[in-house]
Amino acid sequence: MRLRQRLVAGRIAGIIGPVAVAAVLVPFRATFAATAAALLLAAVVVGVASSGDRVSGYLATLSATLSFDVLLTEPYGRLAITHRPDLETAICLFVVGIGITEISVQSRRHREGAAEEAEFVGVLHSVAELVASGTSEQEVVRFVRAHLMDLLGLRNCRFEVAVPLRPRFQIESSGDVFLAGSEWAVHRLGLPGPEIDLPVQLNGGTVGRFVLTPTPGRPVSRERRVVAVAMADQIGPSLQAHLRSA
Repeated sequence: MRLRQRLVAGRIAGIIGPVAVAAVLVPFRATFAATAAALLLAAVVVGVASSGDRVSGYLATLSATLSFDVLLTEPYGRLAITHRPDLETAICLFVVGIGITEISVQSRRHREGAAEEAEFVGVLHSVAELVASGTSEQEVVRFVRAHLMDLLGLRNCRFEVAVPLRPRFQIESSGDVFLAGSEWAVHRLGLPGPEIDLPVQLNGGTVGRFVLTPTPGRPVSRERRVVAVAMADQIGPSLQAHLRSA
């Protein structure tokens, strides 16, 4: 919900921001250089594109170009430009705005990817520490279950040792999802339901499984699925020790 509100706010800012800046410059348009006005509008596009998404940047670019045309170039108040330099400036403003938006989107993706990878490493390290410290298998399973819920966007997650009564979809070590040798297109359809197995492997055998209840249609990247597999496999030694003692 917060993400949706932020996107809506960014798109509104993309539409209104350039118009507001252009309106402030209207009293000075006779003496203020058109190129300087275009630079100010481009700065607004930078602000919107860096804090919003691609659509926000595109809306800001379009709004900035139209505001420049209608409010700051002759004939004023009309969607027309009579002076060639102003036309060239408007075209450059539009092209630069699109370029700024794409650069901002790619930069944000890289930042988010790096932050996500650091988070993944931290979670895996925490699981390894729990297992190494001799924490009870119940606590380890509870910890991994909570992080799987968040990592994969699940509606529910439980741990089982028993073999399922009927075959279920299963997340393999590669992160791919299979049922009886058939691969599920996770990248298009999200994780399959109603339930899917995440085996806990140890020395080539299965010592348990997390039964996942996915959110229908929610995309889950391969990276997240691979991290989920690594988390599950890390608790194998703890479960094996419990089974031996039992």
